[in-house]
Amino acid sequence: MENVLLIAVAGVAFVVLVTALAPRVGVAAPLLLVVLGIGISFLPVVEAIEVEPELILGVILPPLLYSAAVNIPAMEFRRDLPLISGFSVLLVFASAFVVGLLMTWLIPDLPLPVGIALGAIVSPTDAVATGIAKKAGLSTRLATVLEGESLLNDASALVLLRSAIAAVGAALAVWEVGLWFLYAVVMALVIGYLVGRVADWVSARLRTPSLVVAVSLIIPFVAYLPAEHLGASGLVATVVAGLVIGRRSPESLSPQTRLTSEAVWRTIELLLESAIFLLMGLELFALVEDVVAEHDSITAAVQLGAIAATAVIGVRIVFVACSLWLLARRERRAVARRDRLGEFQEKLDERLALVPVATDERGAALRERGARLQAMINRRLSDIDYLAAERFGWREGAVLVWAGMRGAITLAAAQSLPTGTPHRSLLILIAFVVAAGTLLLQGSTLQALASRLGLTGHGGADAGQRLALESELARVANARLDEPGLARADGAPYSPATIGYVRRIVAETAPAYAAEDAREIQGESLDLQLDLIRAQRRALIDLRDIGSFPSALLDDLLRALDARELGLELRRVD
Repeated sequence: MENVLLIAVAGVAFVVLVTALAPRVGVAAPLLLVVLGIGISFLPVVEAIEVEPELILGVILPPLLYSAAVNIPAMEFRRDLPLISGFSVLLVFASAFVVGLLMTWLIPDLPLPVGIALGAIVSPTDAVATGIAKKAGLSTRLATVLEGESLLNDASALVLLRSAIAAVGAALAVWEVGLWFLYAVVMALVIGYLVGRVADWVSARLRTPSLVVAVSLIIPFVAYLPAEHLGASGLVATVVAGLVIGRRSPESLSPQTRLTSEAVWRTIELLLESAIFLLMGLELFALVEDVVAEHDSITAAVQLGAIAATAVIGVRIVFVACSLWLLARRERRAVARRDRLGEFQEKLDERLALVPVATDERGAALRERGARLQAMINRRLSDIDYLAAERFGWREGAVLVWAGMRGAITLAAAQSLPTGTPHRSLLILIAFVVAAGTLLLQGSTLQALASRLGLTGHGGADAGQRLALESELARVANARLDEPGLARADGAPYSPATIGYVRRIVAETAPAYAAEDAREIQGESLDLQLDLIRAQRRALIDLRDIGSFPSALLDDLLRALDARELGLELRRVD
């Protein structure tokens, strides 16, 4: 017990040290951890380390994928879902079959299903590895496509891996694989959505931030375990639960709870991500020992790994080129439809203007349906404008290809191969070469490539968009102040002096409290300002659903509202 505790403490200290020193040496911390792990594994005093694949697939990855899904920009994810789905399913299957055929040809006596299993292992990009791409300063759209692909392609790869293993020594029709895949995805979607909604309902009714954080720590496993038990994809269920929580948390959780949860999960991400990369390096010596024991050639494993890595990159190049061509066609058609949508919107506005402002049910129903239709049209127009402004070209395509790094899930999936699999140790070492090779080569050069292509430095928000959004929030606040039924929680109306003072706060022209009415105005104005902040938060959530502004800018102003609300709450307590 003491040895395990000592190793854990030393591991955390080592991770903190490497992460702190990485920026000074100009190398990403994950890459340093892999290299240092490899070096440590070959030290004479260090025993061979073998990590159970269930530790990575069932313990480390679920919380990491959940956290990534909670924080992914939901609007951009929805807009590029067709592209992300193609990368997550079609590209995985194409890569798996190409690598499978190639390895069957190069390795004597290797059955085709085992070759396809190896292809499925090396096909998915790694969610943790693509974090390197996000830190390179890429545009939000590029980063979202890469992260969305890595979140969803695990299901395709693992289902295909299970099917290929089941096909060894048995006849498994293509339609059976397709049916299995469909079941695994649909069941995971249902479980993940239900878990996300129930967890959101429970969290919204817990008033203590520490209790909400405690619930969030078990959500990934509550989604993962039943999905795996039912033969579905536990990782996809975890991702879906994270997407549901991420979309609903600004409405259901208090600012203090969200800030506390974010701080806790950032720490968890740091430790788990670093542990994955360190474990990857530490396992190399044990893999080499296994290959030597089976009388396979280490040199051959490295060569085959390089060939497999080249193959998956080659398939990715072809797939990205085809995807960009189809995407360009889709965007051209969307731009052509924009004028028709604009004309339809004008006609709708004219018809709604003719509906009398009446209190009867028919008039109210017409206005409600018209408002919903207007929101749908505005969202579609925003989608078209976004795709036109963030168009992908050959430079973005080059980054999409080079950012497709493999990582820990490839190695964990390889180690899940059954014991009797032909050339098992050789296949695992090939998978390690692909994972570590793409991670080190592509990960260490991605930022330089993106910088050379002029695709970095997209972290800031457009000043004009920020000013427009701030003006919209001021309009929402003034509209709330103009409502006839504006009143305090106990039903008492606000005094005219308080409303006037808060209106000047919105306009940023409020003077200091006058001595004679400071206490009365201050007490009322704090309540009224909190009311306005809640109205502005609801407006931000509506704008997020429409997609009129970038997600990063909406998140910045949402955090600013949270900070103001916390400050006002503290002043009210004092």
